[in-house]
Amino acid sequence: MEAAQLFKQSANPRIPKFGPGDTVRVNFRIREGERERIQAFQGVCIRFMNGKGPAANFSVRRITAGIGIERVFPLYSPLVESVEVTRYGSVRRAKLYYLRGLQGRAARIKELNPVQRRRAMEEAAIAEAEAVAAQATADVEEEAEEPVDEVEEQATGELEEAAVDEAPADEPVEEHADEPEAEAEPEEEPPAEEPAEDAAEEKPEEQ
Repeated sequence: MEAAQLFKQSANPRIPKFGPGDTVRVNFRIREGERERIQAFQGVCIRFMNGKGPAANFSVRRITAGIGIERVFPLYSPLVESVEVTRYGSVRRAKLYYLRGLQGRAARIKELNPVQRRRAMEEAAIAEAEAVAAQATADVEEEAEEPVDEVEEQATGELEEAAVDEAPADEPVEEHADEPEAEAEPEEEPPAEEPAEDAAEEKPEEQ
């Protein structure tokens, strides 16, 4: 994945808004060779990490046959098919690591009352709608940027072709200019010695 794509990462519309203490069901896509299947993992979300960055992830804990199992899921991974919130819990901490030392009824989390549950569901619906709108806006911006790049590439290609076409036109001019220089006739020497000889002949006659 390129850095530009990471910085433009937007929320996954298939993942609703939830927090620590909520019971969620994560449908994760698993690839086995050429085959692909979806595995469901249900448990209590005990923490969120790395906030809203590209490396954001969350941990889900459940107890199977008296053994605690925790699994970490990346929030923006395309392998996360969907997340379903089955129960909203009432907690006061952001990280519920204390559940690791509890079992049975002591490890249960109190559920929100009907009013709080309804409010949480409304907030989740609003957040989901905003995520869908943000994704649509990002797609429109990417489509608008692509034609600009294509126009720039075409303009650059046309300039290069024009430069290539103009180059041969200069060659005949240079060859034509060199020909007269090669055929130029040698300059004639001026007759400067004749007056000197006439003066020498006149002097003996006077004596």
